[in-house]
Amino acid sequence: MENYDFSVFLEAYKGDLIGAINALNQEELNQFTNEILSVMDNGGTIHFIGNGGSAATPSHSAGDWSKELGVKTICHTDNTASLTAWANDTGYGNIFAGALGTWAKAGDLVVGYSGSGNSENVLNGMVKAKEIGCRTAAITGNYKNGAGGKLALMADIAIICETTSMERIEDLQLIINHMVKEAVKLERNLPSHS
Repeated sequence: MENYDFSVFLEAYKGDLIGAINALNQEELNQFTNEILSVMDNGGTIHFIGNGGSAATPSHSAGDWSKELGVKTICHTDNTASLTAWANDTGYGNIFAGALGTWAKAGDLVVGYSGSGNSENVLNGMVKAKEIGCRTAAITGNYKNGAGGKLALMADIAIICETTSMERIEDLQLIINHMVKEAVKLERNLPSHS
């Protein structure tokens, strides 16, 4: 086993993260920002779905966006009773499809988060979102060189973080959320966060 060198590890982590930030596609970020603006204009709701770290970031973002942008947001992992009821009664693969069937309407935006892009429940949620008439966005990564997985292929907009590290993908999910939130605030001349 090789000797662990913290400075080598840290430089590699930072280098991969910086490279992935620099590789973010400006046009896709702009499209995502425009989708949020469209939902704000039509009085719709933004729905966030994801698992693990890809559920924690949407929860953070739902709080930020509802408070700072004044847009209705729901992170569907935040309602524990609903999530566990759908999981218990219909299977974990249906938790988001079930919740979206209740809460989403045509013209809403559903944002799916999955580091691999292959989480069954997120994919099922996106199928349900399209059936309802929602717009869809994916924030995913190149985990195991999967190029965003099935999620990237089915979403209207796919932002694929160009790193194979789940940790860096999850880092970038929050960075992307903050980027687009700040872009929306500038576009709408909303007060900056204090």
